[in-house]
Amino acid sequence: MIINISANPSELGSRASKFVAAKLNETIKQNGEARMVLSTGSSQFETFQSLLTEKVEWERVEVFHLDEYIGLPVTHPASFRKYLYERFINHIKIKKFHSVDVEGDLKLRIKTLSSEIRKKTVDIGLIGIGVNGHIAFNDPPADFDTREAYIVVNLDEQCRLQQVNEGWFKTLADVPVQAVSMTPWQIMQCQTIISCVPHKVKAEAVRNTLINKLTNIVPATMLKQHKDYNLYIDNNSASEIIPL
Repeated sequence: MIINISANPSELGSRASKFVAAKLNETIKQNGEARMVLSTGSSQFETFQSLLTEKVEWERVEVFHLDEYIGLPVTHPASFRKYLYERFINHIKIKKFHSVDVEGDLKLRIKTLSSEIRKKTVDIGLIGIGVNGHIAFNDPPADFDTREAYIVVNLDEQCRLQQVNEGWFKTLADVPVQAVSMTPWQIMQCQTIISCVPHKVKAEAVRNTLINKLTNIVPATMLKQHKDYNLYIDNNSASEIIPL
């Protein structure tokens, strides 16, 4: 595990995006293509903004999406698909974007998406960490045993409150109670994992991730088991582990 501490979210986003771009370019040079997984949320804003300025042959990059609320249309302001289209996908010429679609036959949607992600190695995963320590929408206690690629999960209250506090929903009652999420096991299949976790609100989650041994009560502790895990935090999110 490599920990990179920046002064603020902007610096964090710049450092992380340069690292991601270098990894993508290296993979494209070796394999002629690259595959990556993207997370969403306010903690990823600066990384996406900076990544769009990096020189990458995006037409050789295949992108997978981590999670999406069940029952939320892509037109809803809180939709993670809408988020990715507006902040990233629509700004570049991507090879292919595999969104987590939740309309229609959900079992078929999950089966198709799982088949696609397992066709080849996923080179890079941009995996955020939630205030409750979740990765994707795998809230505690996360299912560390399943070997499925995507599953339906129940969202706990802390996770749902995070969405309200970030401004995606007006009230807790507005937040869906279920989502389709990439599993911890599938996340760990990425060759390189990068977690961009700025902001004071994430300080406790960062601390819990770093001080605890592997536990599904803090799902992000799973990431520390990865052979190439890179944690990008800022002074605020690092404030409970390093005196400032």
